[in-house]
Amino acid sequence: MAVINGKKVKLRSITMDDLPLLWKWIYGVKDPEWKKWDAPYFPLLPEPYQYFADSFVQALNERPPRYMGIEIGGELKGTVSYYWECRPTRWLECGIVIYDPLFWNGGYGTEAVSLWVSYLFDHLDVPRIGMTTWSGNQRMMKCAEKAGFTMEGRIRKIRYYKGTYYDSIRYGMLRDEWEKLCGRP
Repeated sequence: MAVINGKKVKLRSITMDDLPLLWKWIYGVKDPEWKKWDAPYFPLLPEPYQYFADSFVQALNERPPRYMGIEIGGELKGTVSYYWECRPTRWLECGIVIYDPLFWNGGYGTEAVSLWVSYLFDHLDVPRIGMTTWSGNQRMMKCAEKAGFTMEGRIRKIRYYKGTYYDSIRYGMLRDEWEKLCGRP
């Protein structure tokens, strides 16, 4: 079981025992608060628990894990993840969701992202890690910047939500930038 301890958060492997709580955070509430910030222009369609659990089983066995749980005060409050935008070219993107709004704006997300990026660079042969958000999510933009990411692109008026156009914001961190930031040779 992978565990990464920070000052405010702990990242750890997700287990089968975590799946009911994750399903509840994601699908157990109609119009969850977290979804208003996490790509709300993509609908969150209901998913039966068993389908969710079955789809997660493969991800639980991947190495390095594609998802890790974010624990705050000993309780699971969110996840970090990665996905291949284009595996043959080693284009990797990462993400984070803290489902409980009580833990927004406290530096938990920034620390979780920083720990996750270190873990990914240590376990994957990639020169860059990306993070994409939208201009309606100022907290995520601030999180990326506080974690040391550089804004690499802004695709203007590409996300339409509740009658307003927003920009897609692309951030990136190069391995050598991360090593400098962390004081590694």
